[in-house]
Amino acid sequence: MVARHRALLALTLTASLVALTACSSGGGGSSGDVAFSTKSSGTLKAWGFNNADDVGKARLAYAKSQLKGVTVSLDQTAFDAQKFTTRVASGQVPDVVQMDASFVNTYAAQGLILPLDKCYAAHKVTPSSEFYPQVIDYIRYRSQVFAVPQFYQPPAILLNERVMKAAGVTDSDIDTSKPDTLIAAIKKMTVLQNGKPTRIGFDAQATGQSYLWLQGQGGRIVDGSGKPTLTDPANAKAIDLLKRIYDAEGGYAKVKSFADSFDFFGAKNQFVKDQVGAEVDAQWYVNVLTPYAKQVSLGAVPFKDPSGAPYTTAGGTAFVIPAGAKNKDAACSWMLALTSDPAWIAAAEARKATLAKSPGSINTGLFTGNPSADQKIRSRFVQSSGNAGFDKAISTYYDVLPTGKSFGASPAGQDIQTEIANAITAVLLGQKSSTQALADAQKSAERAYSQATQG
Repeated sequence: MVARHRALLALTLTASLVALTACSSGGGGSSGDVAFSTKSSGTLKAWGFNNADDVGKARLAYAKSQLKGVTVSLDQTAFDAQKFTTRVASGQVPDVVQMDASFVNTYAAQGLILPLDKCYAAHKVTPSSEFYPQVIDYIRYRSQVFAVPQFYQPPAILLNERVMKAAGVTDSDIDTSKPDTLIAAIKKMTVLQNGKPTRIGFDAQATGQSYLWLQGQGGRIVDGSGKPTLTDPANAKAIDLLKRIYDAEGGYAKVKSFADSFDFFGAKNQFVKDQVGAEVDAQWYVNVLTPYAKQVSLGAVPFKDPSGAPYTTAGGTAFVIPAGAKNKDAACSWMLALTSDPAWIAAAEARKATLAKSPGSINTGLFTGNPSADQKIRSRFVQSSGNAGFDKAISTYYDVLPTGKSFGASPAGQDIQTEIANAITAVLLGQKSSTQALADAQKSAERAYSQATQG
């Protein structure tokens, strides 16, 4: 069993970041004032689109049609930080790389990727207008934008209405702005046998969605310059709430062991088997559940901040151009073509055709970094499915898109994520108080920040 797939890239190889610093040619993130042209030709080497689905293939086809005279050589293996730094050190870099946006500021600070402001300008694209401003904020370093956003997958809370109804819990009880109400609901839904959970009221995804919890409870991860601010008192308050949640379900160690056993992507997933009452999930997980729509009773509510307002975080994948790329002009044109409205509409058409082959399939939409494309896709392709629960879940994710906030861009972003996860784990296991754990995490994060910015 693959443990906690949902963390995605939250805990990546620290060793690769050390290697990154070692192979950097200089500090401060200076990659030069790079000019771009709209004229493209030659061979474009791109790294991304591992196992491209119908959506990816449609976008690739559209981009190819826009770059006549350009031959695309595509490495479709998954991004790997160690592999990237090795390629940079050897000078054998592709022209475009697809990666999680959390890497962007780290590589920007080390001068390993190019600033793209003149790429955007050459194509008359204003980043904060073409894409969600909060997504752009996450890939901006020292006032320059270093990537082109590809997806924006907001988290929200999926509900198992069948479990909730049996326990006498309503949607309004799953409210992160009202801790006492939330904890009471969790206790009603949790089932323990010999002290071990056989059902948990709320899978909070404490480490996999750590930024959502900390910032969503009013905390701060970094300041405007990217320096870590982990000792913000609201961060400790958020972790203390997480500990209350896990303690109400039998304790973190037992809950994690139970949740790691879920058939997360399979036919016996936790919603089918009623192993959870509610769960924090990114939007893509609704797609995982659609084949089992008749077997689950789904609902959704937004995560809420302390004031009761909906809150979500803005992360996802992005494209970058490595320093040393040999065909940066074609790379710029290709990235922008792939993320344009027409490319996403082509992708939505392809998805519609795919779903038509399976009667009863549910179109959940495509959640991109492009608000115009999102609106067009929702209005043209996302229709009532006849399943009220899934329709509500889909609508909830669309509704929270505008509320998204950047995680906060930092050249030490990956190390900060790791330190936060370590701090949360230590508190949930009862090894440290939240204040002490965050103080220790702050010291380590400050060292990483200093190393990343000094080069």
